[in-house]
Amino acid sequence: MHKIVLGPIIFGDPRKFVLIGGPCVIEDEKSTLKLAEKISNVARALKVPYIFKASFDKANRSSITSFRGPGLEKGLAILARVKKEFKLPILTDIHSEDQAAPVAEVADILQIPAFLCRQTDLLFAAAATGRIVNVKKGQFLSPWEAKNMIHKLEEVGCKKILLTERGTSFGYNNLVNDFRAIPIMRGFGYPVVYDATHSVQIPGGKGTASGGMSEFIPTLARCAVVAGADAVFMEIHENPAKALSDGPNALAFSKLESLLKKLIALKKCIATES
Repeated sequence: MHKIVLGPIIFGDPRKFVLIGGPCVIEDEKSTLKLAEKISNVARALKVPYIFKASFDKANRSSITSFRGPGLEKGLAILARVKKEFKLPILTDIHSEDQAAPVAEVADILQIPAFLCRQTDLLFAAAATGRIVNVKKGQFLSPWEAKNMIHKLEEVGCKKILLTERGTSFGYNNLVNDFRAIPIMRGFGYPVVYDATHSVQIPGGKGTASGGMSEFIPTLARCAVVAGADAVFMEIHENPAKALSDGPNALAFSKLESLLKKLIALKKCIATES
């Protein structure tokens, strides 16, 4: 297993999981900074390695009228401020090859969205930045097909790779989780992230927007840690009912501390057994 190191943070540490979390999309500067500080304070108090996540553009919204975010320039400026003020590493998505280089000037991890995980040129552009590349396995792929994404990145010399499991399509407007995917993908030699919030999404479930069953986030997150996930990815919002994107599948900030304590306890049990 390749351990992926980002400053003091280690993906693949058998004793600790990494938290990747934040709002689905940057809604405005004030709320983004406020949430980043609050999550950071909880994570530091519990000694959980933490990476801030937010998107500057949601290019795959269900409806043309849905809020997409502030865009590249303004979004990166907000993320840069989060990074500087709270000393936090940053993860954000890229949707096209031309975004890779400017995003890499701010973000420590470039994320390839699930719908774009097989886009070879996008993977190559992300790899060329030298940053860590987190590829979200498409919900239309089996876990063993993730090996093809690894091969593409390795072909251009990238060895700083994370794979994310986010559920598998099951009929229309539903996702299911096969937790065998975590050890299967870890078997390819790189750490695996579990996306506990998109996994409870009901894609397009509201017609012009996605629905979700956020009440299952804690259950699935616990299952993922037990299955060996190296990191847990969660979209977190102070008031999910008013979130401008993915509110139905976001974790309320008020529930974060309690959930992290449970995940820490499970991780300790697993480390002791191994």
